[in-house]
Amino acid sequence: MATVGEWIAGARPRTLPAAASPVIVGSGAAALVDSFSFIRALLALLLALALQVGVNYANDYSDGVRGTDVDRVGPVRLTASLLARPQQVKLAAFAAFGVGALLGIALIAMTGHWWLLAVGVLCILAGWFYTGGKKPYGYAGLGEVGVFVFFGLVATMGTTYLQADKVTWPSALGAVAIGLIACAILMANNVRDIPTDFVAGKRTLAVRIGEFRARRAYVAMIWLPLVLAVACAFFNPWALITLFMLAPAVLLSLPMLAGAKGKLLVPVLAGTGMYELAFGLLLGLGLAF
Repeated sequence: MATVGEWIAGARPRTLPAAASPVIVGSGAAALVDSFSFIRALLALLLALALQVGVNYANDYSDGVRGTDVDRVGPVRLTASLLARPQQVKLAAFAAFGVGALLGIALIAMTGHWWLLAVGVLCILAGWFYTGGKKPYGYAGLGEVGVFVFFGLVATMGTTYLQADKVTWPSALGAVAIGLIACAILMANNVRDIPTDFVAGKRTLAVRIGEFRARRAYVAMIWLPLVLAVACAFFNPWALITLFMLAPAVLLSLPMLAGAKGKLLVPVLAGTGMYELAFGLLLGLGLAF
C-alpha cells in the first residue's frame, strides 16, 4: 500500500511547472491588453495542474502495466514498483482528469465559449493516449508534438483567450517559447531513458534520432525561447527581463552537451522544470508590466 508521500511523489511534482508556466505567460499577455482576470487565471491554473497530475498518473499506469518502467532512474513509479495496484493508479488518473474537467466546465461557463469543451476533451484524450491505448503516440516518437501543442500552444493561448476573448501576438510567441521548454523537459527525461526505452520498444524521439542529436535538440529547446522573448519585447520592452535566464540556460546546456547519463541527468530534468517556471514568471511579468 503506497503512502501519502509516495502518491505525491508518483504525481511527479517536478513536472508541475510545465502546467503553471503557460498559464502565467497567457495571463501576462492578457494583462498587456488590460484583460487580466484573477478568477479566470486561477481556474486555468488549477485546471492545468489537475491535467498534469492526471497525465503523470496515466503514464505511471500505462508504462507500468507494459513493463516499460521496470528498470528506471528518477521519481517513484507506483505501478512498476508494486507500491499501488494498477487499477488504483488508473483511478487516480481518472480522478485528476475529472477534477480538471469540472474546472474547465466552470471556466467555460463563466466565459460562454462552449466550443472549448471540444478542446478540453482533446486535452484529456491526448493525456491518456500519450502512453495509453493499443498504439500510444508517445511510443512512436510523437510525445514532444503532444507536449508542444497542449502544454504550449493550447495552454498559453487558451489562457489568454479565456481572459481577453482573443489571441495576441505576445501570447502566440510566448506559447511557442513555453511549448519548447516543455518539450525540453520531456527530452531530458527521454535522453536519460534511452537505454531502457530502446529495450522496452518505446521509440521516443530521443531513441529515433539518437542520443547525439537528442542532446542538441534539448539545447535548442532551451535557447530558442530566449530569442522569442526578445521578439516579445517589441510589444513590451519589459519582456527583456527574461534574459536573466541566460546563465541558467548555460548551466543546463553544459551537462547535456558533456554527455551526462543516468542519475546525473536527474538534476538537469529538475532544473529544466524550474527553468520553465522562472522563464514563465519573468515573461509573464514582463508582458504584464
